[in-house]
Amino acid sequence: MNGTADEPFEELIERSSLGAPGARQLRQRTPQPKTDELRRIQEQRAGRYVGLSAEQRLADRRERLLATAYILFAKPGFHATTIERICSEARISNRAFYECFGGREELLQALYERVVNDTLTQVTKAMEEASAPEDQFVDGITRYIEFTIADWRRPRIMHVEAAQTSSIGEARRQALRRFAEVFHRVVTNLPGGRSRDPYLYALGVHGVLHELICEWLEAEKSPSTEVLVGTVVNIFLGGARTAR
Repeated sequence: MNGTADEPFEELIERSSLGAPGARQLRQRTPQPKTDELRRIQEQRAGRYVGLSAEQRLADRRERLLATAYILFAKPGFHATTIERICSEARISNRAFYECFGGREELLQALYERVVNDTLTQVTKAMEEASAPEDQFVDGITRYIEFTIADWRRPRIMHVEAAQTSSIGEARRQALRRFAEVFHRVVTNLPGGRSRDPYLYALGVHGVLHELICEWLEAEKSPSTEVLVGTVVNIFLGGARTAR
């Protein structure tokens, strides 16, 4: 059914896709809320926004939609989740959804960009706390993996659902460039001239991380953080250097 979340029961049932005959039958079988109960529900909903500006109410709805999408887009997944289910779980109307986002893809992109931003913030902080370039590299990889897999929904959004949705391809390319730029500064200073093109080297790091994290998600027995970090370090710094 469409209609606002606060629409009276009688009007909502008449607007349903059942049509007038079906609506009459449903009305006969369905106990209707009492007037005082309807008033209580409507006052409770209205109370959530008492004292908030229109911008604040919009921001609150956006946050509830993002929080709901974080759960549903991870499982059952983006393609298996309808706008109707998102609105139901977030407890907002379909109309309110479209005041916040143009569609599911736009919601996924906003969620993806937020998760990526949180992850890269953690990686940058870890690198800044280290001194030697090799330590910065190892600590950055370690923080990326630890933070990403700390909540299984995070890698599902970043490395599975977003990767399978072509409509947000540009957002993924932007995120990949941001990742490469973060590691580019470290790779440039690694001893031994490991790469003629540090930017491509950093892109290769992300590619390996992507495949390892997908394996972590899908494997019957997920590899440990130490194994994941050690694999990346051995590939890009050589077997003489091990993860800590």
